[in-house]
Formats: sequence, C-alpha cells, structure tokens
Amino acid sequence: MKSIQSTSCQVHFQENAYKQLNNYLANNTHSIIFILVDENTNEHCYPKFIAEMETNATIEVIEIESGEVNKNLDTCTGLWNVLTELGADRKSLMINLGGGVITDMGGFVASCYKRGINFINVPTTLLSMVDASVGGKTGVDLGVLKNQIGMFSDPEMVLIDIDFLKTVTPLEIISGTAEIIKHGLIYDLDLYNDVRNNNLKNVEYLIHRSVEIKNEVVLADQKESSLRKILNYGHTIGHAVESYFLESDHKKTLTHGQAISLGMATEAYISNKLFGFPKELVNDLKSYLIDLFGKVGIEKEDYDAVLDYMKHDKKNVSGQINFVLLEDISKYKIDCKVETELVLESLDFYRN
Repeated sequence: MKSIQSTSCQVHFQENAYKQLNNYLANNTHSIIFILVDENTNEHCYPKFIAEMETNATIEVIEIESGEVNKNLDTCTGLWNVLTELGADRKSLMINLGGGVITDMGGFVASCYKRGINFINVPTTLLSMVDASVGGKTGVDLGVLKNQIGMFSDPEMVLIDIDFLKTVTPLEIISGTAEIIKHGLIYDLDLYNDVRNNNLKNVEYLIHRSVEIKNEVVLADQKESSLRKILNYGHTIGHAVESYFLESDHKKTLTHGQAISLGMATEAYISNKLFGFPKELVNDLKSYLIDLFGKVGIEKEDYDAVLDYMKHDKKNVSGQINFVLLEDISKYKIDCKVETELVLESLDFYRN
C-alpha cells in the first residue's frame, strides 16, 4: 500500500513501514529509544515489532496498564518520572506501540517532556489505525471527560502493520469499524457501501481509504476551525454516552465503537428532522449499527446525565452545543444547533 503524506509526517504500511523506520533510525542519532506499551501489546505486539527494528541505540520498554480509565494526567506524571529516572534527554525517541490510548497519551507525554522529544506511533488496533494514526492530536482525559487536555503535535512517522490486528479481540475489531462507517457517511458513499455490504473482507483497502479520508480533511483544516469538525459526526452524543457509562457504577463500560454507533444513529435521526436526511437511511443505519455493535442499554433515567456530559463537548462555543449533521451520505453540515427536546427524541428513537 502506498504511503500517505500527512501534515509533517508520513503514514507507512506493511513491509515498507519497517523499511522506513530502520532508514529513519539509521539516519538519526537517538540517545535512548523508549517503547511505550501496555500489558497486551507488550506480550503480543512487542516481540514482532522489535524483531523488525534495526538499531544500536539503548532500548527501554515502559509498560502501563491498558484501558481508557488510565488515560489521565496521573499516568502522564508517572511516565514523566520514569523517563527522568531512566535518563531521557531531548535526543530521546518514544515509540508508542498500542491502541488509541497509547498513541494519544504517548504522543502527549513525548510532546511535553523537556518541551518535546520525537515520537513515532505504531497503532495496533483497527480503531487506532483508522482514527488515531493521523491528525496530530495528542491528549488525555480529564476525569471521564474525553481528550480535554492535549495539543496538536505530529509524530515523526506512523507505521501501520495490519498483522497486529491478529492480536486483538473481535470486540476491538468491531469497535474500530465504527470510525470506518463514520468516514463513509461523512465523505465517501463507496466506502460506506463497501463496509456496509462486505464488513471487513477488504480490510486493507478500508484502512488505507479511511486514513486517506481523514488525512484529506486534516490537510485542509489542521486545527479544526471548520472542515475537520466533520470527523466528529456521531461523537457529540456518542462521547457523552461513553463518558457517562465509564463513570457510572451501574453501567458496563462501552467500547468507543459501541458509543459512537449510538451517536451515529441518534444524530442521523436529528439530521432527518432538521435537514431531510432520508428516513429510509436513518432506519437502515440504526438497524445495521445495532446488529453490528449490539444495542447500548440507555434508559430514560440516563438522559439528564448524558445531556450534562454533552455540555463539555470540545466543539461547544459559549455553552452552545454544536453538532455535525448530514443532508445525505457525504453531504454534511457543521456547527448545527439542536434543541434539547430533539436530542431526547433521538434517544427515544434509538431505544425504541
């Protein structure tokens, strides 16, 4: 697969990824190379990765606990302390080997440490390959509010090895499918039809095309002042539900894909009411998403809490919640104002 040029780095695929990595290491001097992993990627991905890596530099592996619950400033502080104890300096390199939690947080830690050390992202889940691999966003959660602390900072390169998908669970694969569906809905009818009709039979194409789409959007609007907002379709309600379920004592934590599936279904309903997004597509999308992801167990008594979380959405301006909505597949509207009653109506539509 052809490499993709992003803002100030390239995304490389398969065998070429390791070739480009080793060329980079041969042509740049690093005092220490830190490889950030969680317990899963340390066991299942690190052995393959290190076997492909060619360097004489000192390598230190840093392992953190997996899961969104650990994507916070406390973990970052621990990582900065470990980097200091291990003698990291401004010539150090951090390689983030893992899913979105590892790449988001690892990039943030590297970008802040000594005002910035170089880092490389190696996404190992479908979600991180198609979503976190490009765009230069780094960051962590503030409590259960997702990605509230962070910055735009590009890695030296991104390396995508689809073989790593063999190391993740079917649930994680399904979770990543949500972002591919989203890219199709907002930007590319052919991509949507492909994933809708064939699921992941052509996963290499789906990943490459998703990265292309996100990259095209990012190149046009790196700091999310206009066009890049379309990447948040399904996330205004979806992120709020994800945060609520993460904090709730009586709810089972959702995968990102499960939460965004609810968000896409409800926001399609709102799109129909405000902009005439075809009703048959709304119903078909809802059925498809529930079949694929299962039905999220949201109840009427959860609505107030979800609305409270929506008030913290990063797209909001002066307390006004802003949505990305659709007139049709690949025909989007940004900065849409939606009345609370219509949001509640969309949740009722999803439940019923």
